[in-house]
Amino acid sequence: MMRKTHPSLFPIGSQLRHKKTGGLYVVIGLATIEATLEVAYVYESMQTHDYWVRPQAEMEDGRFELVSA
Repeated sequence: MMRKTHPSLFPIGSQLRHKKTGGLYVVIGLATIEATLEVAYVYESMQTHDYWVRPQAEMEDGRFELVSA
């Protein structure tokens, strides 16, 4: 199980909506990208149940909105 290790805009367990596609996601945790040491969100699609990883800066740049925390 991942644990929160960095300050973040979206807490673990938050439900998010991608503003462009309307896709719904749940935040699973935070991770570090090995190649860059950049903090990243790990999140799951609520439609397909695929897991995704996106750098924290991209997740918090306005393309996602909080549905529920």
